[in-house]
Order: sequence, then C-alpha cells, then structure tokens
Amino acid sequence: MNILKKYRITIGFLIALLIIVEIAVRVLDLPIWLFPSPSVVISELFQTFDELLPHILATVKLTFIGLIAGSLLGFIVGILLHLLPIVHKIGYPLILISQNIPTIVLAPLLIIWFGFGLMPKVVIIGLVCFFPIAIALLDGLRQTTPELRQYFQMAGATKWQQFWKLELPFAMPALFSGLKIAATYSVMGAVITEWLGAKQGLGVYMTFAQSAFRTDRVFVAITLIVVLSLCVFGIIRLIEERFVHSYKKEEPQRANNSSTP
Repeated sequence: MNILKKYRITIGFLIALLIIVEIAVRVLDLPIWLFPSPSVVISELFQTFDELLPHILATVKLTFIGLIAGSLLGFIVGILLHLLPIVHKIGYPLILISQNIPTIVLAPLLIIWFGFGLMPKVVIIGLVCFFPIAIALLDGLRQTTPELRQYFQMAGATKWQQFWKLELPFAMPALFSGLKIAATYSVMGAVITEWLGAKQGLGVYMTFAQSAFRTDRVFVAITLIVVLSLCVFGIIRLIEERFVHSYKKEEPQRANNSSTP
C-alpha cells in the first residue's frame, strides 16, 4: 500500500497512457500483427502463462546468477582499485576502455571458448553488471569525510581498520546505487544472452514470436521483462533500506567504539 501511495502519480499516468493507446488502436483499426492493443496483450499473457512460465523461470535464474557474479566482481574490483594505487593506475583506464567494447561483440568469442552452456551467459551478464558497481563503490570510498579519516589515524587505526570501520560503511549508499543500476542491466544482459543461444528464456520466446509475426507475444515478453526488471530493482531497494537502516541504528555504537580501533 505504501508503494501505491508513493508512486500513485506514475501509476495513474501509466493507466491513462494505456487507455489512450487502447482507444487509438481501436479507432485507427490497426491489425494485431502491426500494433496490438493493451487489452490484446494482457489477454495473450493470461492465455499463454503456462507456456511462458518455464521461460520466465529460466530468465530469472540466469538474471540472478549473472547479477551475483557481477556484483562480487564489481565489489572486489572496487576495493582493489581503492586500496592498491598501482591497481588503480593500471586497471582503471583499462576498465573504462573495456566499457567501449560492445558486449554482444564478445559473445561469439565466449561461445567459442566456453561453449553454449551457462558460463558464457554468466560472463556476459557479469561484464555488464560489474562496472556500475565497481565505479559507484570506488566513488563512495573516496568520498569519506576527511575529518573522520584524520580522527581514525590519530586514534592509531590501521589502513584495514580504517577501511572496514569507516570507509566501507560510508560507501554503502553509493554501493547500493551501483547495485540498483546493475539490477536493471542484469535483466537486459540475460535477454541478450538468450538471443545468442538458449533453449528457454524470455529472449528465446521473443525471438520465436518475432519470427512468427506474433507481435502480441513480443509485447507480452517486453512487458514481462519490464516487470522482472522492476522486481529485481525492488529487491535491491528493499535490501538497501533494511541494511542502511540497521547500519544507522548501529552508527552511534560505532562512533563510541571508534576511539579504540
């Protein structure tokens, strides 16, 4: 209910937009293969849900595996870039350059190296997801208040203690910002990898629907992809609220204990 209240304007706008599109499609008498009305798409969704369910589950599984792999990679890379100046000097430009290479171009090479199984798909999603997490974490770690750093140094904290007790907690909001961006990227990456070769998934379903000129089913797949992206984003947002809230409750205790790191 809180979500409905918070986003009631957006929800109202989307409902109004769907009504306008429905009326326009009916007035213009557009054929289904060209542009199906929202009512046709919703009807097709319910009629084919049993057929869609294995594809949905396959995409969900691939999305979360890739997101977890990319998150771990981004977290490790971000920490290494922050703690090791030589890694930052060498690795940071290379990471920026790597993001200018279209991920889909790497897919044929990954298929040659790893085959058509799960590995190349996870690698592609991980490469899509790790960059925003690594950069957001790095920025968050660098934005730690200088006065607090000086206080920890005066208290005799080691570099690791300063990182673990001060810099990392301070960087959590930035880290979750990167995670939320990566969450939406992960669904997109999963669908792209399914286009390149898979037996199940919303990307596969969309490809078959497009080949059969079933535009209504293409819109069904697009709708489910959007819903899945919002769900993954919402899960990260929920974790953020719980985690950051618990940290804020412990912050006074951390401040009291920081004098003896």
